[in-house]
Amino acid sequence: MATPNELTAMRRAIAISAQGLGTTSPNPPVGCVILDRDGVPVGEGYHLRKGDHHAEVNALTAAGERSEGGTAVVTLEPCNHHGRTPPCRQALIDAKVSRVLIAVMDPTSRGEGGAAVLEQAGIEVERGVLEQEALLVLGPWLHSLRTGRPHITWAYSAGAEEDDRDQVLAELRRTHDLVIRRDGAVEEGVRGSHGEDAFRVPLPPLDDEPGKVLQAFNEAGARTVLIEGSSNDVAWLLADVVDRVIIDVPGLPPSSVPNPASESIPSGFQLVDVMVSGLHIHLIAERALG
Repeated sequence: MATPNELTAMRRAIAISAQGLGTTSPNPPVGCVILDRDGVPVGEGYHLRKGDHHAEVNALTAAGERSEGGTAVVTLEPCNHHGRTPPCRQALIDAKVSRVLIAVMDPTSRGEGGAAVLEQAGIEVERGVLEQEALLVLGPWLHSLRTGRPHITWAYSAGAEEDDRDQVLAELRRTHDLVIRRDGAVEEGVRGSHGEDAFRVPLPPLDDEPGKVLQAFNEAGARTVLIEGSSNDVAWLLADVVDRVIIDVPGLPPSSVPNPASESIPSGFQLVDVMVSGLHIHLIAERALG
């Protein structure tokens, strides 16, 4: 069982892993915290982009010798293969940690898997620690692996001017790999943020067949796509595969006549969160399973 300190460390690892959203693809956004022998945090790190050090290596570098005999708390199973960087399970073994806590197992792990190799090296491994919470960050990446296409978010206004949302959209853009603007332009969420030769922006115009559009996104290395605007042709083209909608509705005075149409959730979606930003209310809904 994870200790209170370890659970706190996992939640910290989940939080910092989100800093890789919009830059790590096609790799996953991962966070890691190192605890010393006494359960005190001594290092943390996250994966920024493909080709850079992974979360475990960054955390171990920060911890230095204090990681020996300690615990590595990581949101995704340490990798077990040598790609652009050496396998993270070996870095943990070399650092002589005694225990590794993993939130989510890696479906792309090769061979026996990083966790199995750690156990063979005499390291205690605990799986599934705060898995559901870690999926808040890793969920879209896993969804992309499972479906063979990116996780798609459609953000639009209902009863509000689209141009009033630029600040909100700027925050959304930086956490997505690709953005389809209202005018059909295709852009990287944050220009130049992905690893060299790991990502490219599809050249417009996009195909008018949904399957070919999704294939182009996937081949570009995108795991998340943001579509902007209620009148965006791409949104209607891909309506059947949109996974999440973020609907901006105007705030209202304390007493007013309701306008149900302005707050309607598309059929097949269920409301999962409501946020307020300035004079706007953001309804977040996800496609209902089953």
